[in-house]
Amino acid sequence: MIYPGSPHGVHEESADMDVTETGSQNPWEWPESVWRKVARRVSAGPGLIPKAWPGAAPFAVALSFDSDHETIELREGGRSINKLSIGEYGARRGIVRITEILEKANVPASFFVPAVSALLHPEQQELAVLNGHEVGVHGWIHELNTKLPRDAERDLMMRAADVLEKITGSRPRGLRTASWDFSDETLRIATEMGLLYDSSLMADDDCYELLLDGKPTGVVELPVQWIRDDAVYFGMDRMSGLRPYTPPRSVVDIFLDELKLASEERGIFQLTLHPHIIGVRSRIWILKEVIDRAKELGAWFGTHAQIVEYVKDNGFRTAD
Repeated sequence: MIYPGSPHGVHEESADMDVTETGSQNPWEWPESVWRKVARRVSAGPGLIPKAWPGAAPFAVALSFDSDHETIELREGGRSINKLSIGEYGARRGIVRITEILEKANVPASFFVPAVSALLHPEQQELAVLNGHEVGVHGWIHELNTKLPRDAERDLMMRAADVLEKITGSRPRGLRTASWDFSDETLRIATEMGLLYDSSLMADDDCYELLLDGKPTGVVELPVQWIRDDAVYFGMDRMSGLRPYTPPRSVVDIFLDELKLASEERGIFQLTLHPHIIGVRSRIWILKEVIDRAKELGAWFGTHAQIVEYVKDNGFRTAD
């Protein structure tokens, strides 16, 4: 249940705590003790920056694909055959084109998969693991965590991990929340699950340890960023004003500018793509272009889990 009047989907228990302490729901009336508590519930701890990448590479590349497929409609309780078919396109065509490019380039990637998508397309997850890729948690049905009671969020995350393990034979090591919607309980649950990392937050360009109420968790964040997400540029909803507004060649320029500076800073270039979006004929070349340019710059490619393992073992900790 969401606390009435909360525009951000605050869990009921947390909202009750804040109202009790402040006597008001207006944030401009919060005392310092409350806004500090909210701001530091989940925060960035020490950065984890390696002095060198494997093979003396100047930087690392973390490619990821959110295989939402039909759950883009199912999570809304929707039954639109048209919207379901858009998700099915990602499973039928998008994934095929993506895996062909990855195979030809011989680079690994991470696939974040809602459990329902995995159950609808189990062969894709099995093949991904066989080809050296990683499959990570992405919710049960691509649900928004901040809309859930805490017990429901925990149950769905646990069940999702169980499904992925049963299908792939490997326990997931990482999490990406659906739509990067991270509740005030998500990190606690991820810690309980023993996850190595999360990839949903945006406090840095490079890896850092996540803090819960100011205390280290051991969970590493491999940060994302909306500017490195294809959905921002190519989203489409025929029932609203949402339309693709950026030409593919302009999107490539943005991605390559991010890639170039990541190389110069000897950091991480992380990219988030969606099979039903990037997988169409006029956009799939973007993936190949990014990989080709990264190789020209001498990048080391790793799954999210491989990169996080490396920075944990070889990274020096910067001041948080």
